[in-house]
Amino acid sequence: MGAIILATFFLFVGLAACALAAMHGRGGVRPLIWQGIFSAMYGARILAQSPAGFSIFPRSAWDSRETVVAIITYLILIPGLLFWLELSLGRLRRLLQVILLAAFVNGIGGVALAVVSQSPWGFMTYNKVVATCFLLPLAVVNAVPSLARRYMVIQSRILTVGTLAAAATALYENLRGFLRLPYYPPAEPLGFAILILALGYVAAEKIFTDKRRLLSIESELGVAREIQNSILPSSVPAPNTVRIAAAYHPMTAVAGDFYEFIPVDQDRVGFLVADVSGHGVPAALIAAMVKMAMQSVVPQADDPPQVLRGLNHALTGQLRGQFVTAAYLWIDTEIHMALYSAAGHPPLLRWRDGTLQRIESNGLLFGVAQNPDYPVCKMSLNSGDRFLLYTDGVTEPENALGDPFGDSKLEEVVRNNQSRPPAELSDQLLSEIRRWQPAATAQQDDITLIVIDVV
Repeated sequence: MGAIILATFFLFVGLAACALAAMHGRGGVRPLIWQGIFSAMYGARILAQSPAGFSIFPRSAWDSRETVVAIITYLILIPGLLFWLELSLGRLRRLLQVILLAAFVNGIGGVALAVVSQSPWGFMTYNKVVATCFLLPLAVVNAVPSLARRYMVIQSRILTVGTLAAAATALYENLRGFLRLPYYPPAEPLGFAILILALGYVAAEKIFTDKRRLLSIESELGVAREIQNSILPSSVPAPNTVRIAAAYHPMTAVAGDFYEFIPVDQDRVGFLVADVSGHGVPAALIAAMVKMAMQSVVPQADDPPQVLRGLNHALTGQLRGQFVTAAYLWIDTEIHMALYSAAGHPPLLRWRDGTLQRIESNGLLFGVAQNPDYPVCKMSLNSGDRFLLYTDGVTEPENALGDPFGDSKLEEVVRNNQSRPPAELSDQLLSEIRRWQPAATAQQDDITLIVIDVV
C-alpha cells in the first residue's frame, strides 16, 4: 500500500509538471518538463515493482513486469540528467553532458537486451556505474556552498537538502550490491519524495518572485508609457487652411515611433515623423532623444534639410548601434509651397486630382554619417491636396499568406476614401490594416500616421 501511495504521488507530480509546462508554452519550461518525465517514470517504476500495483494490467502482461522495470530503470537516468543540465553551469555542466551520452548508450543497449533476451538485467551493472558517476559530483557540489554558487543556477538550502537526500539514498541503492550493504526498501523513494517536495517549494518561490518582478516591471512600463505620451504632441494644430489628423499605435507599452508638429503661424507648419530601429524601451529612449533634439532645430523649421542635419548631428554618437529614419514636411499655404526631405524613410504620399504620387527625397539614416546631404523636394500647393506621412508599420503587416499590406493596398484605401476627412481616413486605414492581419496575430511594429489636407 505504501508503494502504491508513493507511486501515485510521483505520477501525479510528474503529470502535473508536464501539464504546467504545456500551459506555460514559452521559454524556460524545459526543467519542468524533464522533472515531470523523471517523476512520472519513477512513479511508474515503483508501481511496476509492486505486484499489487502491476495487477491493474491484464494478466497476459504480468510475465513482462520484470522487463518493464528494467526498461524504466535503464531510461530514467536520461530525464534526470537533462533536468540537472538545465540547472548546472561550467565544468559540472560539461561533466553531466558526458555522463548523459553514456546514459544514452547504456539505455539503448539495456533496452535492446531487455526486449530481445530473457536477461533484462544484463546492463544493470553499467547502469549503476553511470548513476554513481552522476550522483556523486551532484551531491558534492550541492553539499559545498562555494561549489554550489559556482556551478548551480539556483542556490537554495531547501533544494540542497532535497538533492542530498535523493542523492544519498540513490547512491546507497546503487552501491549496495557492490558493498553488500543491507537493503532498506523505503529509503530511496522517500529520498526522492523529499527532493520532489523541495523542487516544488523552490518552484513556488520562483513563481512568486517572478510575479513580483513582473508587477514591478509593469508598473515601471506604465510610468514609461505616461512619460512617452507626454513627449508626443498633446493636440493637433488647427491652421486656417490645413486639416490634420494623427494616429499613433505602439506595438508594446512604449514605442520607437515619434512625431512632432512645429506650428509657426496660421499659414505655416512643419511635420516630423521618425522611426527608431527596434522596439520597446531602448527604442523609446532614443525617441525621447529625438524629442529633445527637436528643440534645437525649431529656428530652421522652414528648411527641411537643415532640420534633418541638425537632428542627425545631435543624435550621431548617441544611438549605440541603432538607427533612426525620419521624414520632415514643411507647408506654407501663404505662398502655396511645400518642402520635403527624408532620412531613409518611406516616401511621402500626395493625393492630387485623382492620382496618388510617391515622393522620395531621401538621404542617409540618422547615425550613419556625421554630415550627410539631405535633398529637398519643392512642391506647389493646391486646394484639395492630401499628404500622408507614415512609418513602415503601416505597409509591413502581413496576411495569413505572408503578403505585406504594401503600397498598392495603401493606395487602394486612400483612393476609396478620398472624400473622407483626415480623421476618418486615418481610422479607416488602421481598420483595414487590422483586417489584413490574421485575427490571432499581434501587431508586429509601431504604427504612426499623419494625414494632412490642404483646404
